[in-house]
Amino acid sequence: MRRHRPQRARPTDVPAGPAVETLIEAVGGEGDGIAAGPLYAPFTLPGERVRLAAGPQRREVEAILEPSSQRVTPPCPHFGVCGGCALQHWEQGAYLAWKVERLVRTLARERIETEILPAFAAAPGSRRRLALHARQGRKDAARLGFKTRKSWDVVDITACPIADPALEAALPALRRLAAPLFEHPKSAPTLHVTLTPTGIDVDISGVERKSGGLSADARMRLAETAAEADFARVTLDGEIAYLARQPTVRFGTATVALPAGSFLQAVPEAEAVMTAMAADAAAGAERIADLFCGAGAFTFRLAQVAPVLAADGAADAIRALQAAISTAPGLHGITAEARDLVRRPVLAEEMKRIDTVVFDPPRAGAAEQAAEIARSNVARAIGVSCNAATFVRDARTLIDAGFRLERVKPVDQFLWSPHVELVGVFSR
Repeated sequence: MRRHRPQRARPTDVPAGPAVETLIEAVGGEGDGIAAGPLYAPFTLPGERVRLAAGPQRREVEAILEPSSQRVTPPCPHFGVCGGCALQHWEQGAYLAWKVERLVRTLARERIETEILPAFAAAPGSRRRLALHARQGRKDAARLGFKTRKSWDVVDITACPIADPALEAALPALRRLAAPLFEHPKSAPTLHVTLTPTGIDVDISGVERKSGGLSADARMRLAETAAEADFARVTLDGEIAYLARQPTVRFGTATVALPAGSFLQAVPEAEAVMTAMAADAAAGAERIADLFCGAGAFTFRLAQVAPVLAADGAADAIRALQAAISTAPGLHGITAEARDLVRRPVLAEEMKRIDTVVFDPPRAGAAEQAAEIARSNVARAIGVSCNAATFVRDARTLIDAGFRLERVKPVDQFLWSPHVELVGVFSR
């Protein structure tokens, strides 16, 4: 009989306690300060003495009684209300060291030791991609921004220091673009905004469709606003509502027509660092597999090293990759396949001629695909991850099969968040 395991109480499940003065001992995985109890306090730093309001384990801060020497003035006027950033109050060096230490501790849970390379740190004003929530406002301009802390409401932002200045400057036009999206009371639109070399691309989700979607009048207003703002493209769940220019991106020497709503690394400089590390680690390969390849961010760099088999579950991304092959001279050859790598991973038997594998899965990781890489005769594997926990799980699968994790590079692509990404290089 399976033994029942009691669930751990969440901070909000614990009965409320009185207000307290306490010392912050560390910063936890979600970016909150941790005090004895434990108690969790947002926007606090190690070594600070604070007064916390009465409440459950997760408390609001009433006062910083003794601030840390690492405390800095947050650059954003919305910090503390906006739920987008958690750590703008922390000095850059200490903040980055904390992210690296979190990664080391996650590796240690599976008894994995490796060389940790210097972390890449995204600069302010470098994000080319934002997901902005819209709520009904004035007739000619919606409220637009990020969700507030602990609420479904939206902070109507006027500035965003993580965003590329071109996206920040487009906020007024994006408010006008969202204004006609509220014909149905259940609509809760999100504008997925991407800055590309050919202009701003906007894919809108969350508009109620059961009632017939947007009216012809609303679509006309949408297109007129997009034209006035000189946006490249506007789509509604991938369906074109306005198109002036095809949004494109550069991957290596290739020019790729970006599918509407397609995945794209948030910071171009982070993408460049990760793809360069993968290409360097693949040097000398005879044949490479690029799994979870998307539209080819890694594929085209790898194809400068050796022939590449590229696979991903997004058929539109694979079509874009295939169409871009002709724009990139000097490649060793690319074979691309639309394939669900969770339900139908590339089998070990299919990798007989492949000596190097790159895998860049979504947050859930690549458990099924890692098991096949472990069964194969592949000599090198390069893992790219946006979730250290699932990376470590998949790394353990490879290590148990005879791989060694040689080195890991932390990538701080999502500035001032608790989130850290990485590239890891394995060899047998």
